[in-house]
Amino acid sequence: MTRRSIGIVTDSSSQITTDLVARFDVEVVPMTVTIDGVDHLEGESIDADGFYGAFADGHTPEITTSQPSPGRFTEAYERVAATGVDEIVSIHISETMSGTVGSARLAATTAPVPVTVIDTGTASFGVAVCAWATGVAIDRGANVGDIGRRVANLVPRIATAFMVGVPMLSERGGRTAAVDLSDDGISVLAMAAGKLEVLERVTTVEDTIDVMSTYATAWGDGVTVAIGTADAPSRSLSDRLAVALDGLDGLDDVVHYRIGPSVGAHTGPGTFGLFVFPTIR
Repeated sequence: MTRRSIGIVTDSSSQITTDLVARFDVEVVPMTVTIDGVDHLEGESIDADGFYGAFADGHTPEITTSQPSPGRFTEAYERVAATGVDEIVSIHISETMSGTVGSARLAATTAPVPVTVIDTGTASFGVAVCAWATGVAIDRGANVGDIGRRVANLVPRIATAFMVGVPMLSERGGRTAAVDLSDDGISVLAMAAGKLEVLERVTTVEDTIDVMSTYATAWGDGVTVAIGTADAPSRSLSDRLAVALDGLDGLDDVVHYRIGPSVGAHTGPGTFGLFVFPTIR
């Protein structure tokens, strides 16, 4: 395997897939998800299935999330440096949504190799898209400055549309404080360039699929769509969304990811949706 001169670190709220982790040797620092008073490390002591299992039998658990400590980032940077890289790029959820960037920056000051911390200005799989683009750039010989510019240019072209499974979790978590979810019907939410809004209110789940697929195609040609699935009940919806997207003009590829604990803490079971972004080449 070719030695990479630049290592990649991200946090687990990126919902990065195991395929991308393996392809680019990404170090993932876990978020802490606290369920009914018990702390869990996302991707280590709890996965998506375990998380959604906490909602069994009609129980709605008390859930909070917290960013990784600087100490966890220090350990991650040391592990990546030990692989022989000369530098590290650390790619994370928007600072407006989490203190993760702050922890990463603090740990970077004592890392054994230079660390460039990138605040993507986005969240969830949008962060994974940035890590994906970074990995491709590194494999093509890009330097850290090139990577920073590429991510900055990419982020405004990453967008998401989704249906929240349990709106009260979003309200409690503060993620939709500026969005009115109180009206009758189903709200399809969208976020682009850091702005969260109600894309449309519909009456059936089938309508949400139409709204999301239309939204994806509006972003033009040469795009990839990542479909996110929370739990088993939302799997059929994700599958139907994939069918609706199949063969649409301008769509290069469809990939899938799980909506894990740190994001599901704010959206709940039953959530599904998509990210649309320029195909990474």
